[in-house]
Formats: sequence, structure tokens, C-alpha cells
Amino acid sequence: MSNRLFQGVIHQLKGTIDRTIGIVDENGSIVSCSELGRIGETINPDLVAHAFEASETSIISGCVFKTFGNPIHPEYAVFIDGTDELATKYVEITAVALTNLKQFFDEKYDRNNFIKNVILDNILPGDIYLKARELRFNNDVSRSVVLIRIPGQTDAVAYDVIQNLFPDKTKDFIVNINETDIALIKEVKSSIESKDLEKLARSIADTLSTDLYVHAFIGIGSTVSGIKELARSFKEAQVALEVGKFFDTEKAIVSYDSLGIARLIYQLPTTLCEMFLHEVFKRGSIDSLDPETLFTIQKFFENNLNVSETSRKLFVHRNTLVYRLEKIKKLTGLDLREFDDAIVFKVALMVKKYLDANPIKY
Repeated sequence: MSNRLFQGVIHQLKGTIDRTIGIVDENGSIVSCSELGRIGETINPDLVAHAFEASETSIISGCVFKTFGNPIHPEYAVFIDGTDELATKYVEITAVALTNLKQFFDEKYDRNNFIKNVILDNILPGDIYLKARELRFNNDVSRSVVLIRIPGQTDAVAYDVIQNLFPDKTKDFIVNINETDIALIKEVKSSIESKDLEKLARSIADTLSTDLYVHAFIGIGSTVSGIKELARSFKEAQVALEVGKFFDTEKAIVSYDSLGIARLIYQLPTTLCEMFLHEVFKRGSIDSLDPETLFTIQKFFENNLNVSETSRKLFVHRNTLVYRLEKIKKLTGLDLREFDDAIVFKVALMVKKYLDANPIKY
């Protein structure tokens, strides 16, 4: 928020409150004051830090201090000369006025609030570019939305940790979506690839694990150009998290671009999925496959349908693997050594896994 705007308010209050009035930031630096010569002066940082931690008014160096703005992580405090009851009332009234002013300013001019409205589709398409010009928001760069989900997280500590990882607020934006989700809108250079974004996501997850001992799940949307497309990238990051929950339960980081056919299955109605299984398999045949057989199928797919390589990885004789594949063919009617049958079977297993997870569509 502009210190000049603060100074304007202080100047108006000066005529009503016949006392020194000022505003300090978190470092104890006076950013606005009725005594112009004190602007830039620093008050004892340790005492000011204590005032920022306190929810009530504090007395420092003969003045009453009161924080204002964000109730969780206030950025400023107002102070008024004196320690009497009148000074306390003055500072509390002034804090309320400044809080309302800051909230109005943030809603109108804050870039983070603008970005949040864009990705959540809370702003009309025609207003996006007008607002972007007003905020001098660069529309010519590519960006990707990285959605960080921390189950059970309800405080602002995770937000602060992520904010510290990306201090340049002109390029990268951190937005609180709800009590568990935080969105990082990351500027992406032309040389950056999807795997680089996954490395970035890994570093975020590792930092959260080290600093807060929490396990984060991260979805990565596609890289897009233009502000309007950010809403699409955000939705893709949400889909990546949801699809990963069904198909890649062991992966904490899922990129939308790497979902492949899984994202198509996720978008299908469950009734259509059930119909597909009934048409492809004999009734109950897919459920008759035991865990050992399913593990064999998984390894066969991982080794690109290569019988010799799969038998080596499973430490079984080649003929043993062929016998198992013949057994699967007898049960399901699909020969996994044939490419077309293998594709159908792979999709069917994914559909079965999806249905077993009891997906809830919104």
C-alpha cells in the first residue's frame, strides 16, 4: 500500500487529534508521521516486534501502538503519543479506520487479489485487461499455476514459507485459495520445461516437509500465455491433484501434461465406465485376477510388453511368464502380448481403479 496514502490520512487526523500520530512497518521504521521529520526514523525493532505479536494495544517509548490490516499477519502498526486512556481510544479508532482503508485499497489495487479473482473466474473477461493495465500487470509473459495442497493445514505458516521461496512479488504470486490450498502463479521462461516445474514443485514439497513437517500434494497446470488463460491452468492443476488421487496414489507431485489417458477417464461419467468394463470383460473376470497376476501385468506393461525382460525382472522362467499370460487370456479373452489387447486391458485396469475409488463429481 502507498505510504503517501497513509500520510494523507495522518495529515487529516492531525487537526482532530492534537498528538503525534505515526505508522511503522514490521521492521520498526516510521513510514508516515504527523511530524514529517520523523519519517524514516527507526523505533526499537525488538519492542516493535513484540507489538506486532500482541493482539491488544502495546506501550512503547511513551506511545500506544496498535497493529492493523491482516489480522493473521499484520504489516503495519499505528502509534499515538501518550499512555493515557484517551491515547488508547485514539489509537484503536485510528487502527479501525486504517484497516478499512487498507482493505479497500487492496481490493482495488492489490495484484494478488486481482490474480486470485482471475484464476477463480470471479472477474468478467472484458474487465481483465482493463484491470491489468491499471495495475501495470505484464500480460506478455508465460505463466503456470502450481497448486499446493496441505491436508489439515489451517494456519498461515505454510503461506509464509512459500512466500519466502518466491520473494519477487512482481513476477511470482502466492495466493491463499482456502484453508488447505495455496496457489503459486509462476512466471515461466521459454527455456523452462515441464520437468523443470516438477523439480521446482519438489523443492517446495521438501521445504514444507523440512520446515513444518507436513506432507504436501502438488498439482501443476499447463504453461499458458495471457492473463485470461490462468483460470484454465488453475483448473488443470486441480484436475492433476484429483486424478493423481485416483491413479497415482504414490505420487505427491502430478503434472497435468503427464496425466495422459487418465485425465480422459476422470472426465467420463461413471455409468459409461461401468458399461465399458462390462463390454470388454466377461462378467466378474477382471475381479478374478489375484494380486500376483495383477503384479505380473504391471511389470509386463512397465517393460513394454517384452516377455524376456519381464521374466528377468520378476526372477521367473520365461515359460512361467508365458503360462501366466495364457491364463490371463483364458480368463479375460485378451492376449497382452498383442498391442491392441494390451491397450484395452491397460485402460480397463485404470477404469476399474477409478470406479473402486468411488469418485464424487461436482
